[in-house]
Amino acid sequence: MRAIPKRLPKTKPHSVNFARSLRRKMTDAERRLWARLRSGRISAKFRRQEPIGSYIVDFACIERGLVIELDGSLHYTDEGKKRDEVRDAYLRSLGFMVLRFSDRDVMNNIEGVCQAILEQVQWKNEEKEESGK
Repeated sequence: MRAIPKRLPKTKPHSVNFARSLRRKMTDAERRLWARLRSGRISAKFRRQEPIGSYIVDFACIERGLVIELDGSLHYTDEGKKRDEVRDAYLRSLGFMVLRFSDRDVMNNIEGVCQAILEQVQWKNEEKEESGK
């Protein structure tokens, strides 16, 4: 496992302001998943609309090195897929694991999405404990 840097890349002030506005205008899928993530059922601390470098990720668990992205229809175009590939490569270069779910998955199968996230958090926790030995 590649360790997350102690200090993440500096975020530009306009990114911080934009992230704040995104927190106020969350989609229904983001709102639904956020209610589950912040309830403590996943057993990890997540931040929403978190700036990392020049990107703003939907949800991040910095401690576990996990990013969760919810994809609406724009992500399934050729251009959207290319942007996501570049973004994911950048986040992986910092040591993050990126999980992507469609908005439809969150709205129709929130339990399955939460289970997949929980499994990843547990796996990352086990990996972290093993590397600490």
